[in-house]
Amino acid sequence: MIRHSLTQSLTQLPTLSLTLSLALLPQLFALPVLAGPLDEPHLDIIPRTEAEAERIARVTALPSRFDAPQPFEAKSAGAATVRPRKDKDAFSAPTASMSFESELDFELGKAMFEKLWVSSPSSTRASDGLGPLYNARSCMRCHVNDGRGHPPEGEGDSAVSMFLRVAVPDANDPLIGKIEGYHGSIPDPVYGWQLQDFALAGYPAEYRLQIDYQESTIPLAGGEELSLRKPTYKAADLAYGPLHPDASLSPRIAPQMIGLGLLEAIPASDILAHADPEDANGDGISGKANIVWSERYQMPMLGRFGLKAGRPTVEEQSAAAFFRDIGISNPLFSEPWGDCSPEQRDCRKAPHGDRDARGFEVDETGLDLVTFYSRHLGVPARRDVDDPTVLRGKRLFHEVGCAGCHRPSYVTHRLKDQPELGFQLIWPYTDLLLHDMGEGLADGQPEARANGQEWRTPPLWGIGLTRQVSGHSFFLHDGRARSLLEAVLWHGGEAEGQKEAVIAMQPEDRKALIKFLESL
Repeated sequence: MIRHSLTQSLTQLPTLSLTLSLALLPQLFALPVLAGPLDEPHLDIIPRTEAEAERIARVTALPSRFDAPQPFEAKSAGAATVRPRKDKDAFSAPTASMSFESELDFELGKAMFEKLWVSSPSSTRASDGLGPLYNARSCMRCHVNDGRGHPPEGEGDSAVSMFLRVAVPDANDPLIGKIEGYHGSIPDPVYGWQLQDFALAGYPAEYRLQIDYQESTIPLAGGEELSLRKPTYKAADLAYGPLHPDASLSPRIAPQMIGLGLLEAIPASDILAHADPEDANGDGISGKANIVWSERYQMPMLGRFGLKAGRPTVEEQSAAAFFRDIGISNPLFSEPWGDCSPEQRDCRKAPHGDRDARGFEVDETGLDLVTFYSRHLGVPARRDVDDPTVLRGKRLFHEVGCAGCHRPSYVTHRLKDQPELGFQLIWPYTDLLLHDMGEGLADGQPEARANGQEWRTPPLWGIGLTRQVSGHSFFLHDGRARSLLEAVLWHGGEAEGQKEAVIAMQPEDRKALIKFLESL
């Protein structure tokens, strides 16, 4: 019923001017599953017909008029869109297209997501295995209300939803020979892939996160100005000796959780159609796909998840978070001591929770439930889509060129086993590609094909509900921006021209642009 309704909707849409040449259609909407490293083995796909591909090209073309909303624009996630709520649980509802029979799996997955893990041995054997070193005791501790994390705010606040990722360059990484353009790396020989600032009793935590900010003022057209804060990060009080001299530190806050299953269902060919790594069209934007190694399928795949698109599927993103953030073993990351290195001998010798019927501290069933929950968190409907100021802001968004990276819309694959996510017209405002964001946002840490200045374009849907859901308005990969305008003004590199255009706007235009973003 849902998919039939969308098919009818696509056939009834007015014809829009195509921005892509017909010569690109075979590349954009190829019917077979992509070959080689761009296979999508995690999806059970029903191929598109040629007629469907043509309709999809029309409906996802960039708009040419801004006097009214586009058809179906208010439904950010198509039939999966949930009604907007005015409380902190706006990101916690299941997708509206979910069947009644699936709601139990969603609730069980939610329970796993919220579960507080405890140390081993424990009488609550289904919940033991925490750490010994960890960043949080549950998924929800980082993704509070399924929203985004934040940097610590003052002396009394912990860094529970933020961590420092660690990597050391490695020219001998075997993936260099398997993936073109891959940047080899290994974990720090003592501290592993990320620094954990919590530990079980009897074990020292690895470090204390220290952040210092330096303020600078940016003059804006119209007599306004804005202060930006530049962070400096330090791994203070290292408990196990110094880091490797070549180790880089990348600050990361937990991203919001909505719409992940829909992002996973976007055809890889549609994402790659917008890649332009050599900037062949000369527009200054050169999106690049991150190709990463899949732990589940043991093959290269298109990266979609994580701040640098370092994971290919929702399942692998979830499994890696269990392992590194909480210290919980699972079928994809099986070591029961989590991120503890061979040099951390006491950590590896500690009691673990993998010696019971589960086999792992989170078994296949538990991982499946958390993955299901993460895939099916609903995207709220847009607000104020027909407001004149919002429409003006949308026009400015497109005129300035923001849509060059924040691509508005896609239609997901038809899926045999996930009809509630399949063949939906969605509006995530991302291209899921890597872009050079300039030295100001650089962390200096490569990840797969991403270099130290590149980040994945984050989806913008739901961004206007951040304060309502998460209780703050901190943005970007490390939460340095305290408002959406600050986030825009941190853009550099490929987005330098767009940033300068926003600086040069008159105040009313800047306000309209921000109001449009807040409506997403």
